[in-house]
Amino acid sequence: MSPVLQAGTVYGLGLGPGDPDLMTVRADRLLRQARHVAFFRKAGRKGQARQIVEGMIPEGAIEHPMEYPVTTEIPVTDPAYNRLLAEFYEDCTAQLVALAAAGEDVVVLCEGDPFFYGSFMHLHLRLLDQVPVEVVPAITGMSAAWTATGTPITWGDDVLTVLMATLPEDDLAARIAQTDALRQAGRYDQAWLVEYAAMPGQTVQRLAEAEDRVTPYFSIVVVHGHGRRP
Repeated sequence: MSPVLQAGTVYGLGLGPGDPDLMTVRADRLLRQARHVAFFRKAGRKGQARQIVEGMIPEGAIEHPMEYPVTTEIPVTDPAYNRLLAEFYEDCTAQLVALAAAGEDVVVLCEGDPFFYGSFMHLHLRLLDQVPVEVVPAITGMSAAWTATGTPITWGDDVLTVLMATLPEDDLAARIAQTDALRQAGRYDQAWLVEYAAMPGQTVQRLAEAEDRVTPYFSIVVVHGHGRRP
């Protein structure tokens, strides 16, 4: 009787905000021992996650780029957007399941933390109950952004709120006004814009100074809290 093949594990590997020095020891170890490395990227691009680990992938490891079928080509409100991405994530999941079922471990590179607005979440949901899955947490891009401003993000009893800039403007204003750490929506002059936090090309400036300029995907606006202090 042939021995039962033990399934491999799919690791959602949090890389941190961009500087390889900010990766966890565990993420570094898993990556340097990897035989299969998967990562998301836009078609025709190297991929931000892949660039972060340049020189760290062991020789002989097999790379599995997963290319998005759509990014900004059509609006997110278009029904085709969700359909195309759903099909894409199903295909990616099938590839990872096949590797794991063959006894191979796979690391999936994830910018920031895998469970914080990351694409890996869509795979994790589909991988569960099929093969072993482990998530390696990491420093978020937000943490690198507020650290880059040189000022603590929260004090005392401040409540931290994370808002996606893709929300309608009225919703953003209402949510900001209701948040302790952003006591009123009139905080524009105190806001900072951080681009490419902890990555090559990082910039930090007042949001007001960046008006009328197109900002890159890796951009975070930070408004610091001014709560209770001793």
